[in-house]
Amino acid sequence: QVHVVESGGGSVQAGGSLRLSCSVSGVTGNRLCVAWFRQATGKEREGVALIDSDGNTRYADSVKGRFTISKDNVKNTLYLQMNNLNPEDTAMYYCAAEYLTLQEWPYGVSWSIPEYFGYWGQGTQVTVSS
Repeated sequence: QVHVVESGGGSVQAGGSLRLSCSVSGVTGNRLCVAWFRQATGKEREGVALIDSDGNTRYADSVKGRFTISKDNVKNTLYLQMNNLNPEDTAMYYCAAEYLTLQEWPYGVSWSIPEYFGYWGQGTQVTVSS
């Protein structure tokens, strides 16, 4: 059973940076997509960034150029480096995993649909003050 645990959230002022970590364990095989989602109060959960086992990445338009997703295969840990944060980035951030690569992703389906991910962490709160 895949187990996902996030860490690294906190409070920061606008313009600051945070790095989130996502530990993924219990994975079998070498096909995996891991994504960061976020959900602000009163809003739907939205995809932020994704990386697959081949190292391919995807980003939401709202975070391109500010956020970077990366992974350390030795530590089985993924990271989301978030720079130039603004209050609109305030949300609960979730890490999610699924046994797919982007090459296998259903044609025409966005990578950022939460329902395609079967393994979720509990989330970590990010708060950005102005």
